[in-house]
Amino acid sequence: MTPSSTYRVQVRPEFGLAATAELAGYLADLGVSHLYTAPLLTAVPGSSHGYDVVDHRAVDPRLGGEEGRRALVAALGGHGLGLVVDIVPNHAGVAVPAANPAWWDVLTNGRDSTYAHWFDIDWSRGRLLLPVLGSADAVEDLRIEDGELRYHDHRFPLAPGTQDETDPGRAHDRQHYELVDWRRGNAEINYRRFFSITELAGLRVEDPDVFDATHAEVLRWNADGIRVDHPDGLRDPAGYLRRLRDRAPGAWLVIEKILEPGEELPPSWPVDGTTGYDALNEVCGVFVDPSAAAAFTALDARLGGAPVAWAELSYTAKIEAATRLLAAELSRLAVLARPNGEDATGELLAGIAAAFPVYRTYLPAAGGEHLAEALAAARARRPDLAGDLDRLGARLAAGTSDLAVRFQQFTGAVMAKGVEDTAFYRWTRFVALNEVGGDPSRFGLTPAAFHTAAAARLSRWPKAMTTLSTHDTKRGEDVRARLAVLAELPHEWSAAVDRWSAAAPVPDPPTAHLLWQTVAGTWPIERERLGAYMRKATREASTRTSWADPDEAYEAAVRAAVDAAYDDPALRADIDEFVAGITPAGWSNALGQKLVQLLMPGVPDVYQGTELWDNALVDPDNRRPVDFEARRRLLARIDGGWRPPVDSVGAAKLLVVSCALRARRGRALTDYRVLAADGPAADHCLAFDRGELVVVATRLPLALARRGGWGNTTLALPDGAWRDALTGTPVSGPRVRDLLATYPVALLEAE
Repeated sequence: MTPSSTYRVQVRPEFGLAATAELAGYLADLGVSHLYTAPLLTAVPGSSHGYDVVDHRAVDPRLGGEEGRRALVAALGGHGLGLVVDIVPNHAGVAVPAANPAWWDVLTNGRDSTYAHWFDIDWSRGRLLLPVLGSADAVEDLRIEDGELRYHDHRFPLAPGTQDETDPGRAHDRQHYELVDWRRGNAEINYRRFFSITELAGLRVEDPDVFDATHAEVLRWNADGIRVDHPDGLRDPAGYLRRLRDRAPGAWLVIEKILEPGEELPPSWPVDGTTGYDALNEVCGVFVDPSAAAAFTALDARLGGAPVAWAELSYTAKIEAATRLLAAELSRLAVLARPNGEDATGELLAGIAAAFPVYRTYLPAAGGEHLAEALAAARARRPDLAGDLDRLGARLAAGTSDLAVRFQQFTGAVMAKGVEDTAFYRWTRFVALNEVGGDPSRFGLTPAAFHTAAAARLSRWPKAMTTLSTHDTKRGEDVRARLAVLAELPHEWSAAVDRWSAAAPVPDPPTAHLLWQTVAGTWPIERERLGAYMRKATREASTRTSWADPDEAYEAAVRAAVDAAYDDPALRADIDEFVAGITPAGWSNALGQKLVQLLMPGVPDVYQGTELWDNALVDPDNRRPVDFEARRRLLARIDGGWRPPVDSVGAAKLLVVSCALRARRGRALTDYRVLAADGPAADHCLAFDRGELVVVATRLPLALARRGGWGNTTLALPDGAWRDALTGTPVSGPRVRDLLATYPVALLEAE
């Protein structure tokens, strides 16, 4: 069953299945058709997200177990709602070996384990390397206790025949695993992992019995929909999806596939579409003024000297990811590339991967043009190695060898770690555009380009998910909406950055611009939240500090600037005044992009809590508890006839969300037609017709106000009588100023 809309809930031990079941009535009133949950299978003890599954046989007892799941399904069904579940086929959690029966057995029995083939392990090095020790000499801290090898709170099994060993060091030497300094992990690890996270071991779901064992429980649930996490990490994504579709033929099936601008999902895949990062970037982009690009580039140059182009900066970050964070994976590829005698070193492989324009290819079936583009770029950088690159490229293009397959898995990890988790924190020209699947060098999107993309989605992937916020977005939708206002006043923003930087210096210009944009987009944010974000951002950027080697002096200087925003009265007053000036326009953008996302082609998702204003930043900030009771009370007032003002409460957004979700429920919405505005402010009107519904939104609200408003701008509405669902009033004519007299958006329903 294809949902009309979904609502994502971060089910976790602190908000388990029982608490989620209590939301059923509220979600039905809100207008969604399906609850969409975080993963429910048993995860690592203490997991706050569920993506580190340790036991695929049961619902996590900390969430409420099978009884809790059944109660949730019953509660949803009682309100006419369905369930969409999130699954994690690529990897399993191994941070606590004793919690993962399969991993524990592999550690106990090595390659003779019944489960050895579950994990993608290179046994050629001998023992399975586990980078968990605090230092190289920490082996001296090992102890034997209760028949196990212990290291502080870590527990490991003893292999058969070694349980009578009394010396911890000698016992360790006789195991199928080797405990080493955690710093050796990136360079030496010999099992496939999720990106650079050693606590998540890759699963070989291409093996039918591994697929069956890890999917039997979730398929038994017979959920209405399935969201597949990170299919690009799999050896054979297309084959996996075909098998999943065969086992769940009636399910709505969406995949967390990140499409770069212009990239197409392979049309032969038996899925309903992606989870919507492509739509996110299109919707946010159309509310950004493209004409501000030059001014922000000039500001970036003035702050930091001659700026590096995005393509070069991202290439450098991907090279670093390939050769440092993913050095072990690169070494394994280099070994596979050498048997034929080419000089196919890790340098060549890293260069090709870093030049990739997309996350990965699916050769030999799809993506040959992307490999060709990467090879051409690599040749341009190293013409002296063109011959080696050509020979290596031919092997990669075949797509069937172990080298070719693993390289395809490798490029996705390089893109994710190099761009999402590094370059996005270094390139700070305009951070509203630094989002998963986005290209921050493309400054905004014209209405014409947006409409073209929306029409293409309706034609090709009408059941794909659309979203504005997820548990993985770099900043929440309302933060991006307010940041978009800065593109309307680049000179005022430049002056504010100068004032704030003078009052609270930051050691390096890119970080300074990131900090002040974050302040502008989230203020008033709690001090500890902002400080935690800047600590994560600077470590992810890894230019002056990093997770592996923190620079305490640098981080203290950044934290001092954060504190000054709260403790310096003059600076705080300046921030308050500036933010107050852009906040109403930010609210206008937020309402516009939300209405557009909810009613554009696709199946819209509402991330938990975002039906009110939400100033969330990157995880874990965007996974904070949600006050659902406050939302219930506000929705009840709206249903009682209250039409809330656009103010700090955020009830106006709740009005937009509930009206849009209710309007699309039960409607097919198979049409999409651009509605053209005419008049002096036509460029500020974004409108489209879905057949029975018309969406009208305001673009660039500050510039609109500066030019004196809508004037005599009109909108060519379809024939018939229309009523605005937001205000309850009939449409009296085509003048936009009348349509948007109460709110900066309108949702027209045919009467």
